[in-house]
Amino acid sequence: MITSREPDRTGYRSEFVEARAAELARLVIQDRRAARVVAGNSVDAEDCMSLLLMLGLTPPAGEEEHVPYR
Repeated sequence: MITSREPDRTGYRSEFVEARAAELARLVIQDRRAARVVAGNSVDAEDCMSLLLMLGLTPPAGEEEHVPYR
């Protein structure tokens, strides 16, 4: 069994790590876009936060005070 301390001679582990990192990056971008769509269609800040919490999203970092509301 390969542990994290043993060298990877096959290259499979590094490919898996790279694929997992790419998927996590894609999910971060997707969540950020979803949060912006919710914020752009919310009635007010309370509505926005309620919707974000229901969807399991958080406001994009550094943009909480600059979210456009209708």
